[in-house]
Amino acid sequence: MNTELLNGHEIANSIKNDLKIIIAKRKLEGLRIPGLAMILVGNNVSSEIYIEKKRNLCAEVGIKSQDFRFDKTVSKSTLVELIKSLNDDYSIDGILLQLPLPVELNCNSIMQEILPHKDVDGFHPYNVGLLSIGNPLLRSCTAKAVMSLIKFTKIDIQGKHAVIIGASNIVGKPMAMEFINSRCTVTICNSLTYDLPNIIKQADIVVSAVGKPKIIRGDWIKFGAIVLDVGINKLPNGEIVGDVDFASAIGKASWITPVPGGVGPMTVVTLIENTIYAAENFYKLRKYLCNY
Repeated sequence: MNTELLNGHEIANSIKNDLKIIIAKRKLEGLRIPGLAMILVGNNVSSEIYIEKKRNLCAEVGIKSQDFRFDKTVSKSTLVELIKSLNDDYSIDGILLQLPLPVELNCNSIMQEILPHKDVDGFHPYNVGLLSIGNPLLRSCTAKAVMSLIKFTKIDIQGKHAVIIGASNIVGKPMAMEFINSRCTVTICNSLTYDLPNIIKQADIVVSAVGKPKIIRGDWIKFGAIVLDVGINKLPNGEIVGDVDFASAIGKASWITPVPGGVGPMTVVTLIENTIYAAENFYKLRKYLCNY
């Protein structure tokens, strides 16, 4: 089989160009420029890189971004106070709390301080709940990015069997709800799943987000499956690889994402997409929306 590459950079660039047009139109109409606030705690190198990518993309598309940086010893009350002030700031449409946070901080309770209509990461329980009933407000960035990549294939996935490896709140669970909303049959696997290879062999769509290098072999993949690799793993030699053994999956999958350059760029552009969506749809409604 001729395996097609789902090039996240190219698809993200296409979306980025569409977003530039939206912002240019807003400027012509005299509308306010959307704003994104990003909160970074500690000195995690990967988080620094992600924040820089997001900041650069904001500038390229034409939206405003603000960074708020704290030492790892910052108190929960300080972060909550900042989030509440950003909730009340009408120039800010999206609030991003860069993960991971130091273990001393209660990540879930802090994220819940972000108003649902400014939760551009899609992590707030209110947004997760709306996604689960098929009526999303703001969708989880990585899961939405995967769905955008699948849409690019032009394959009708209704009735297809989607297998997700990884059951995290960030990827696995929202991913499952996205597929359910698309009328797929869904199987979620985790580290204790029995006979994982045979489950993957049944999948029309494979999404892996376990963070274990090349754990999924090509002979596990059903002929013609769509393979979306969310995993990012660094080998001892410095090479970045995914959860899927890319080389052995070629010739089995009909479509596959590379690592790097697949889901990653799409996740970043989806964050900006969500921020603009919030500006376009929720700005005038804010005083009527509940404060959760």
